[in-house]
Amino acid sequence: MRLKIVAGNWKMNLDFEEAEDLISAIADELENIDLGHAEVVICPPFPYLEMALDIAIESDFSVGAQNISHFDNGAYTGEVSARMLASMDVDYCIVGHSERRKYFNETDEIIAKKIDQAIEHEFITIFCCGELLSERQAGKHFDVVREQIEKAVFPLSEKEFYNIVIAYEPVWAIGTGVNATPEQAQEMHAYIRNLIASRYGKDVADETSILYGGSCNSKNAPEIFAQPDVDGGLIGGASLNADEFIEIVKAIL
Repeated sequence: MRLKIVAGNWKMNLDFEEAEDLISAIADELENIDLGHAEVVICPPFPYLEMALDIAIESDFSVGAQNISHFDNGAYTGEVSARMLASMDVDYCIVGHSERRKYFNETDEIIAKKIDQAIEHEFITIFCCGELLSERQAGKHFDVVREQIEKAVFPLSEKEFYNIVIAYEPVWAIGTGVNATPEQAQEMHAYIRNLIASRYGKDVADETSILYGGSCNSKNAPEIFAQPDVDGGLIGGASLNADEFIEIVKAIL
């Protein structure tokens, strides 16, 4: 049975006090929820990871990093390595987010190196893939996603791939208030699962969690999460409100 996951990507938001209040509020709400075969992941900015980990000890959520360096260590000012994060017992990391690709010029080759670092240090890696609006309008969305996955993820062995979670994020739906329809999400998720099956076999594909990211909120989450190949969500803005985030978590149960 595939693991259901709701991961909150806070991006570059909140000061320390606001972050502590939000994590504490989410932790309090989770006390009243039986997650069963589901997992909640909170991915705050780097400065708040230790605080999140401290609260997670007494609560039912995991902590993830929003990014990692593709370097292991050395004179790389401002970078944060997988080795550092692993020493803090961070469980998850996000790699390949569209904002990293757009604003920081991360290529599929750099993303593949980051995944190698994440796998070496035993992270569960949330790998993001997705197309631009122009690419969807041109009918290239399947080709774009396939190429991203093939370049960054498919070099992994079957054993290594078990630590990969795929997050499909149509770039045209991130932070725009426009989300893919449940049918569009299901169509792409099914396509991704078939790709995985072609590379690693049906059993591996059936066990791979594929999340939807892109303006997912408490109103549209139930219908999107009800699709057979959607196993949860990578949540952006809606994860910054405890009540909203908890409602999204409930939609996956």
